[in-house]
Amino acid sequence: MAAPRSSTRTRRGPYPELTWPAVLVGYFIGSIICISIGYACLILGFSIEGSELAAILGWGILRGILRRSSIVENNINQTIASAVNGASSGMMFSVPALFILEKQYSGVTDFSPYLMVLACITGGVLGLAFVIPLRKQMIDFNRLAFPGGIAVAAILKSPGAGARKALLMIGAAAVSGVVHFIVVKVVHLPQENIALGDMLGLPPFLNISLYASLLTVAAGFLSGRGGLWFGAGGFLCYFLLAPLLAAFGSPEVKALFSGCFGDVPGALRDELFRPSGIGMLIGAATGGIFFAFPLIRSAIKSMQDASKEARDAKGTDAGASAALHDEMPIKLLYGAIVVGAVLMVVIAYVVARDMPLWRAAAMALLGTLWVWIAGVIVSECVGRTNWSPLSGMTLIAVTILILVASGLPPQQTIISSVIVGAAICVAISQASDMMLDLKSGYLVGASPRKQQIGQILATWLGPILVMSLIFILHKAYGLGSTKLPAPQGGALAGMVRGIIGGDVPGYRYLAGAGLGGVLAFSGMSGIGVLIGLGFYMPFNIVLTYSIGALARMLVDRVKGRGYSEEVGIPLAAGLIVGEALVGVGFAMAAVIAGAVG
Repeated sequence: MAAPRSSTRTRRGPYPELTWPAVLVGYFIGSIICISIGYACLILGFSIEGSELAAILGWGILRGILRRSSIVENNINQTIASAVNGASSGMMFSVPALFILEKQYSGVTDFSPYLMVLACITGGVLGLAFVIPLRKQMIDFNRLAFPGGIAVAAILKSPGAGARKALLMIGAAAVSGVVHFIVVKVVHLPQENIALGDMLGLPPFLNISLYASLLTVAAGFLSGRGGLWFGAGGFLCYFLLAPLLAAFGSPEVKALFSGCFGDVPGALRDELFRPSGIGMLIGAATGGIFFAFPLIRSAIKSMQDASKEARDAKGTDAGASAALHDEMPIKLLYGAIVVGAVLMVVIAYVVARDMPLWRAAAMALLGTLWVWIAGVIVSECVGRTNWSPLSGMTLIAVTILILVASGLPPQQTIISSVIVGAAICVAISQASDMMLDLKSGYLVGASPRKQQIGQILATWLGPILVMSLIFILHKAYGLGSTKLPAPQGGALAGMVRGIIGGDVPGYRYLAGAGLGGVLAFSGMSGIGVLIGLGFYMPFNIVLTYSIGALARMLVDRVKGRGYSEEVGIPLAAGLIVGEALVGVGFAMAAVIAGAVG
């Protein structure tokens, strides 16, 4: 008599990886992170890596709620989520320049948001198509460190710790959201500023004030010791330069201290420190690019080695099969590059209606070439140092595009250059994020091909979210305002003014650019960018951020780095997300109320 069949079967096979739960949870988490970090970019002027946040939240949902425990599935989830977030820095560093330039060049905000979104999606796919063939050379052979990828892999390998971190992050987000609501709606603190200097009776040019923002403190905590260079820029302005200028400055400069030009700190920032900061940003970022140009040689070698390996793999059936499973088909990637380049030509031609087709083609093809060069350089920089010269790459790209588009009316020149520049910026951001995620996948045994598919599947969502967010925030607060200074967009706008109009304080820009260039060519370009941002930003934000950086150093010293990584970083991430989501909620409510009213 046959034995009765068991009612249950043991399923064996590979771990779940590219699944619908991973994709949908990735879209959900990526949307939250994209909105939060996009909002933070407009305040701080630099981006925050989203892969670690996505991995933490992914374990909270996949393991805590859906009871799924596959490490490689959560790796796909964080890959998709960070790809959605890739548009936040790419677009927030570029598109706000159009809104800031509206005062000088009426009509530059009359661009098509649909074309902007299409350009940024196209740029994202181009960036991935260029960088994916370099995976084996950069990660398998050169074994670049990609510190961010190592940190993500550590979270993925400790699912229990990941779930605990998710709870800490969610709790901190709730606290931060409540505090921000109280500051804005209950206390009604003017511009969320606490004027400590006025309370203590100190000279106004010292500008001692705090920004009532847990988001800003948390961002400083995440940066730690390195973030003190950002604070150093602000302290140099108001604690060194301001007293010296008050005592020894020219009569025109001393007049800024009289109060007849408005509040003293604001006048100093508008007339002196912000132009110098923009110059320093441009000088440091541009110098950093030239300093990194030897990496192009490495990139070309990587492409040649990758091509040689693909040819060798075709020699054996086993090699061809392994190559097929490891990577996306190279012909498909080349096809994506061709289609993307053609689409960029069409977008450039449609945006600038009076532009000859040959010039639109030159603009788009130069932009496509720059996507390859810049994407590889940034990937190598992130892999070796964890520093991304994204802003410098964008400044150089837009400068080239403006020169190509010269001769058109200023509005069309600016719009076409910034739209193609935004596409380039998103492409570079996606390329470096792809390599970082592939590094984490390499460490946890994930399938590179499935990660690449997941990243491409997510490129469409981020630009839609960020474009909508930009319009909402500008309508509610105004980009370039005290609430949302948009430092990188302001630097780009300043550069555009200098090229097109020439109506800028040139000697202050040049002084800042000279100092930034010196820092760059001394190997300190990343520090130069941070100091320049400290010059540019309102000091209350700089001081509050510095408190967070000092708090990280104190916790590292007293409790140890392990405690900071296991407890401090998830709490800080939650503080950023909570305040950002509430701030965006206030903006949406204001826009809806204005539309109804």
